[in-house]
Amino acid sequence: MPTWLEIVLRTLLAVVVLFVMTKLLGKRQISQLSFFEYITGITIGSLAAYISLDLDANWFLGLVSISVWVACSLIIEFLQLKSKKMRDFIDGKGTVLIRDGKILEDNLKKERLTLDELMEQLRKKSAFKVADVEFAIMEASGDINVLLARKHQPLTPSHLGIKVAPEKEPQTVIIDGNIMNEALATIGFSRGWLQTELDKLAVTVENVFLGQVDSYGQLFVDLYDDKIKVPLPQEKAFLFATLKKCEGDLMLFGLTTKNKDAKEMYEQSSKQMEEIIAQLKPVLKR
Repeated sequence: MPTWLEIVLRTLLAVVVLFVMTKLLGKRQISQLSFFEYITGITIGSLAAYISLDLDANWFLGLVSISVWVACSLIIEFLQLKSKKMRDFIDGKGTVLIRDGKILEDNLKKERLTLDELMEQLRKKSAFKVADVEFAIMEASGDINVLLARKHQPLTPSHLGIKVAPEKEPQTVIIDGNIMNEALATIGFSRGWLQTELDKLAVTVENVFLGQVDSYGQLFVDLYDDKIKVPLPQEKAFLFATLKKCEGDLMLFGLTTKNKDAKEMYEQSSKQMEEIIAQLKPVLKR
């Protein structure tokens, strides 16, 4: 067999072996790596190169070595799942860098992290002032997670005690001009409904590169021709959001007023608005 052909066959074999072994190791091996997983990835790659290029008769020993590494990785992952001590020993623990707006200098030195690097990571989390940070921790993966002080956190409906409907994942119903019947069935719509919505937008399914339906039942399309402007159908979503805002405003007025009669009126109006929204929700979500 010619040398070049042997190398081609060995390379293909190495690709297949790496694919199979990576599937065995799972998604964690290609996402957040621990120290051992990092070493394992480098070693397995080197062994795969050895299998591809080594022309000696003992090249198959590379397969044995890869199998041993993968087996060790699987055993260690099993031990990590069963024992927190093993997880802490192999992956390490998170290190607190900021607590109550105060930088812990000793922990910075422990992680060999400079102040400039810390500030860079904080800016990536939209925290430009250390005093605004309630808590910051460096995870075992090396990422720095930040918790802003409550007074600097964005205002959410939960802060106002407003209940909002759960958001459902959007469904992709058109890909490359082809209708995805399974996605349509998931949200309870038919091809006839989809065609009607496309007619409203004055487009054909063949011209749609991507079509998605959100939780409000609104169809959004991206056309092959980017110069064509398609209006976004947001009437139902806008009406639903407006009603929810009215409910939230009524509740907020009831919480802030000191007049007992006004408070009772606002609370009653808020409950009535909530009932109206509950009745209209099936319509607004279609």
